[in-house]
Amino acid sequence: MRETTEIAFDPATFLANAGVGRRIVRLKAREVFFSQADDANCIFYLQSGRVKLTVVSEKGKEATITLLSSGDFIGEESIAAVAGLRMATATAVIACTALRIERAEMIRVMHEEHTFSDLFLSFLLARSMRIQADLVDQLFNSSEKRLARILLLMAEFGKPGEPEMLIPQITQETLAEMIGTTRSRVSFFMNRFRKLGFIEYNGRIRVHKSLLNVVLHDQFPDHNAVGASILVSKKDRSKQTKQKASILSKMAQKT
Repeated sequence: MRETTEIAFDPATFLANAGVGRRIVRLKAREVFFSQADDANCIFYLQSGRVKLTVVSEKGKEATITLLSSGDFIGEESIAAVAGLRMATATAVIACTALRIERAEMIRVMHEEHTFSDLFLSFLLARSMRIQADLVDQLFNSSEKRLARILLLMAEFGKPGEPEMLIPQITQETLAEMIGTTRSRVSFFMNRFRKLGFIEYNGRIRVHKSLLNVVLHDQFPDHNAVGASILVSKKDRSKQTKQKASILSKMAQKT
């Protein structure tokens, strides 16, 4: 009697190919994966490209909340216990290739294939940590430091492998939305970064590793020059330290 060999499930193969309940989609720059308030009936796995998530308030104000890159899932709210509506709009920043997975197929494979559910859980935890880091960044860091962090994230510094250095085209308006400041401030900071040799840009932005010094150490080449740094002053840092201590104290009291 001939024995049948069961083929082991491979998450990478599953996410790279079309099949039952899933298909490959290709979008050009500015094309939309889904819009805010659409039915959340599928999830996308981004194979290549960059995607931005935006939300629009009731008064019509739009804000970019995050940028996604290859290896990220888009629209994970679709696998909630009760399927609802999309909370944001996902738009291709550059040409994208993605795997569209129907909600039922995504739920099935998560239940049946533990290697896949482990991979998806790792993604969700990483996304949660990124959201928390974004919140801390917004609460305690200057707008200049927030801009430096966003540029480094877009260049994928800190991820396995070599950083991309040359990031996709993005407007100063979008950067301003992401860090919570005005376009004129972003323009001022970008010119400053360029003069200091942290970035180059002529249509597209090239990020240099030296920009990490702004995020990690608040250091500029002319760090000791009087009035050269427009980062947070010592007085402001002392105030922020007190704010952090107060928040931690309140959290401890609640627990």
